[in-house]
Amino acid sequence: MGVVGDAWTWLTTGSNWSGESGAAHRLAEHVYVSGVALALACAIALPVALYLGHLGKGGALAVNISNVGRAVPVFAVLALFMLTPLRNSGYWPTIIALVLFAVPPLLTNAYVGITEVDRAVVEAARGMGMSGPQLFARVELPLAYPLIMTGLRSAAVQVVATASIAAMVGLGGLGRIITAGFNTYDTAQVFAGAVLVAGLALVAEGTLTALDRLLSPLRRRRRA
Repeated sequence: MGVVGDAWTWLTTGSNWSGESGAAHRLAEHVYVSGVALALACAIALPVALYLGHLGKGGALAVNISNVGRAVPVFAVLALFMLTPLRNSGYWPTIIALVLFAVPPLLTNAYVGITEVDRAVVEAARGMGMSGPQLFARVELPLAYPLIMTGLRSAAVQVVATASIAAMVGLGGLGRIITAGFNTYDTAQVFAGAVLVAGLALVAEGTLTALDRLLSPLRRRRRA
């Protein structure tokens, strides 16, 4: 049947989805690690980026510092953490490595989105008597929203795809399916694991795209 057919057979075999080593459990682990890492990255990057973008100061330095995370391989960061006491902290070394990887697109897009808001619009809002918080909430944030969501989608896809590295240090996630396939020379299992990772990344992208359209402040204003 070929690799694709064998992978399909693997994916549709119920026994491959049951138990602690099954695909269902590995999928849940992958979603957990990815979700926690993305949530922490958002909690770190977005407030800093939005605040500095609103002030128009210090953002370039923050973006350059965060981009260091792009230059350092995630697996190298994870391997470094495994040499520290964090190695006994379960998924936290992986989560921290993924956070460092996810911060740059979130911070960059949010900062650029705020700073690229038309200055004429900002000055007009100030002329209408808006305070700083009102200006941010009613003008800057709605106009920067599309670029912020683009950064969020990019970070989510990258995190989901990269979370497979947890398997390299003996932890869970869909990467365990791939590494187990390599260990047993089971090409179909390796391909099936890769398909699951790619599928989860597409689901994350699609979910955030739908959420973007649903929550878009500009769209809500047009409906109103």
